[in-house]
Amino acid sequence: MTGSEDAAKGYISRRLVVAGSLAGIVIGLAAVYGISTLLGNRADNAACQPAVETASHIAPLARGEVAALALATRPLRIPDLAFLDATGAERRLADWRGRTILLNLWATWCIPCRKEMPALDELQTKLGGPQFEVVAINIDTRDPEKPRAWFKEVGIARLGYYVDASAKVFQDLKLIGRAFGMPTTLLVDPQGCEIATLAGPAEWASEDAIKLVSAALGR
Repeated sequence: MTGSEDAAKGYISRRLVVAGSLAGIVIGLAAVYGISTLLGNRADNAACQPAVETASHIAPLARGEVAALALATRPLRIPDLAFLDATGAERRLADWRGRTILLNLWATWCIPCRKEMPALDELQTKLGGPQFEVVAINIDTRDPEKPRAWFKEVGIARLGYYVDASAKVFQDLKLIGRAFGMPTTLLVDPQGCEIATLAGPAEWASEDAIKLVSAALGR
């Protein structure tokens, strides 16, 4: 056997080892996250295409106070997040199917979160109804009464009170690349699909925000 033949066989062997290793990694990830998560669920993609079209439609309105919004460019269904309401009953994101929502994760230790909460409360006042709701989920993990008391202290009266003391909702969104810090806000369509995501605070009661959300609602 010539030296060139040995080299060629060695190269092929190394390629096979690398390919086998990559296949093992993919199989392992599929076992943890599910193959539909890795490859994309075709049914979800079809159902979420209208959200991408809505994002394209409202893109010119992502300016001023909401210029930092990242508008959806591919179909993405948001996980069916689980959390509690003011009575302690479990709620899931699927409970809002049929309505557009502005999903917001906040905490009392997050200064920008506290700063934008009155604006979210005002947005709910102006646009809230059968078509739309601001769903603000608190993720304080220590004192469950602190955020409720803060709501009363600041006069947040129009937002529903939702909480996840485990902060799992944050981790679930982080897994799909939609939560890196606080606050995190997502505009979600009636099918539970991403229209836009914002990392950081915004003036949600501003004219810019009202116009953008209204356009997403088809108003």
